[in-house]
Amino acid sequence: MPRPNRSYDAARRVFDVLFALPMLALTAPIFPLIAWLIRRESRGPAIFRQTRAGLHGKPFTVLKFRSMRMEGDPYGVSPHGHDDPRLTRIGRWLRETSLDELPQFWNVLRGDMTLIGPRPLYVSQIEEWTPRQRLRLLVRPGMTGLSQVRGRAAIPVEEKMEIDAQYVLNRSPLLDARILLATLAKVITRADIYEVRYSRAAEFRGTRSE
Repeated sequence: MPRPNRSYDAARRVFDVLFALPMLALTAPIFPLIAWLIRRESRGPAIFRQTRAGLHGKPFTVLKFRSMRMEGDPYGVSPHGHDDPRLTRIGRWLRETSLDELPQFWNVLRGDMTLIGPRPLYVSQIEEWTPRQRLRLLVRPGMTGLSQVRGRAAIPVEEKMEIDAQYVLNRSPLLDARILLATLAKVITRADIYEVRYSRAAEFRGTRSE
C-alpha cells in the first residue's frame, strides 16, 4: 500500500486549481460554438454526462462534449477508427484533438478529478477488480495518466490497470511533470486515439472507460 503524503496531495490540489481555472477561462468562450456545432449535426445535449468511480469508489458525474450520435450505446464498444458510423463529424474532430475532454476541467475544479491520475472507470466494475487493480481508487481519477501516455487506447484494459497501479505506488512531482509533457506530445500528434483491443481476454465483463 502506498504511504499517504499529505503535503504532496495538498500541493497537487493547489496545482489542479491553478491550472484548471485559467484553462476554463481561456476555453470557455469556445464552449458555445462547440455546443452549437454538436447540436447542429445531431439531436441531443452537447454535454455527455456519465457516472464514474472517483476517490475511494465514490460515484461522480464525468463531463465530456458528446462525440457520438444519441442512437449509439454509451456503454458499448469504443470506436475502433475514425470511420465508425456512431461518431458525428464534429465528434470525430473533438476526439482526435482531445477537445471533447475540455469540460473535465470543471470536474478538476470541483475536486471530482485531478489533472493526473488513472482515468475514471465505472462503479459497476469495481467488484471485478483484483486488490492490486483497486489501488487506483486510492487517488482521484485524472484527465490524463501514466497509462494514457504509455499507450492510451492502443493497449488492453489489463495493461492499463497495471500501469495505473504502478503510478499509484510510485507517483511523485517528477513523474507528474513527465506525464504532463508526454500528454502534450500525444495531443499534438493525435496518437493512440482509437481502441485496438479492449481486453486480452476473449470475453470481458467490464465496460469502456472512454
